[in-house]
Amino acid sequence: MKVLYASSEVTPFAKSGGLADVAGSLPKALRMNEIDIRVIMPLYGDMPTEYRSMMKEIGEYEISLNWRRQNCQVYTLEKDSVIYYLLSNEYYFGRKGLYGHYDEAERFLFFSKAILEFIPRFDFWPDIIHCNDWQTAIIPFLLNKHYRQHYQKMKTILTIHNIKYQGVYGKNTLMDILGLREDEISNDIEFRGDINILKSGIYNADWVTTVSPTYAKELEYEYFGEGLQGVIKENSYKVSGILNGVDYNAFSPKTDKNIYVNYTRSIKKKEENKMKLIEELELENNPNKPLVGIISRLDELKGIDLIICVIYEMMQLGINLVVLGTGEKKYENALKNVENSFPQNVSVNIGFDTAMASKIYAASDLMMMPSRVEPCGLAQIIALKYGTSPVVRRTGGLNDTITKYSVSANAGNGFVFSAYNAHEMLSELNRAICIYRVNKHAWQNLKMNAFKSNFDWTLSAVKYAELYHKIYE
Repeated sequence: MKVLYASSEVTPFAKSGGLADVAGSLPKALRMNEIDIRVIMPLYGDMPTEYRSMMKEIGEYEISLNWRRQNCQVYTLEKDSVIYYLLSNEYYFGRKGLYGHYDEAERFLFFSKAILEFIPRFDFWPDIIHCNDWQTAIIPFLLNKHYRQHYQKMKTILTIHNIKYQGVYGKNTLMDILGLREDEISNDIEFRGDINILKSGIYNADWVTTVSPTYAKELEYEYFGEGLQGVIKENSYKVSGILNGVDYNAFSPKTDKNIYVNYTRSIKKKEENKMKLIEELELENNPNKPLVGIISRLDELKGIDLIICVIYEMMQLGINLVVLGTGEKKYENALKNVENSFPQNVSVNIGFDTAMASKIYAASDLMMMPSRVEPCGLAQIIALKYGTSPVVRRTGGLNDTITKYSVSANAGNGFVFSAYNAHEMLSELNRAICIYRVNKHAWQNLKMNAFKSNFDWTLSAVKYAELYHKIYE
């Protein structure tokens, strides 16, 4: 089975979010399942120098975008037994930053078309093209409409990592870039008078996956579907959710060089990390106060508004709080105000620091993730590996990874609430704190349950391999 995995970002070459982590980890796991999977991505100007030195140019060709003619150079490198193809065009991808440019549609339509024209020119003819998010979602549409005579047996899969980002542009924009005729703007790509690239992928792909089973079901509802709930429901016969995994080689307290004391399932050594972080941040060293961590983008989708709503009530529960993240200024300022009010109990770190993130995972007793929407989420999975129990809302991948802890049954790995309600969240946090203070035996059992939780890529890779074979039968 040969698969070409198309992604706009891949760790460690280029990253803005969770898509890069998946694209950097899943192919490695699939190689273990006898899938000849190779990754194709843009070569950005921000590509780290250490990897540029590993690249080898293997050819170039020209891409036509209607009246435009753009050159595409192809480089390759191999890392961790995975072959990567990097498509270079200085005009489109030689800039700083991955996204946010004025010609976003043109840049990724070029990338998508370059992928389809890459195949007959080089040494890899895939059975399946695995597309990810809107940046490559036009590939199934172009394959079916313009390239099918050349690739008669080729199949496509589209993975939706976050349906909020859809690639919606005016009709004239895409007609001008792709040279589409008016009669080609049919229901499978038209959206409220515009063109929706993600919608075209959902209709034209042979299969659609999302990054967790719960998120796949949620997308059929208006609250989660971002206007495409009807499209998802209509295509539900070919939509399924496969939970993202985590590369435990990259996230493990046993090998993490950023934490104070390495450990595997040692509660005692985890406590050492907690004491050292409290000392570094100059917080109150009180064994009766649990350390609550927040590592998050600071915006409403992540439930930060719920936390802000009851933040002073949270502090009255008697906790130390450490925050790491960046986002909307109103949330950054509100959290800084709380830090000013409780300087001995709150540390707010605006920005993102990988080393500090590791320290917070290792030191915290609880991790807050009250997301309004969470397609999969990686922070809660990483937290479990470090023996930290998440407090989450029952949604998306949080629902698929965190089970509510029961003292009597000694079952569950975290704390869960259902309604998007600040006081329901506060109540569940209070329950966690009560167990922490009153029942040390139960708390130790909870920590061990967290340590034992396993969400590496092994099981998910098997499900993807099975899906590849299923759609290619």
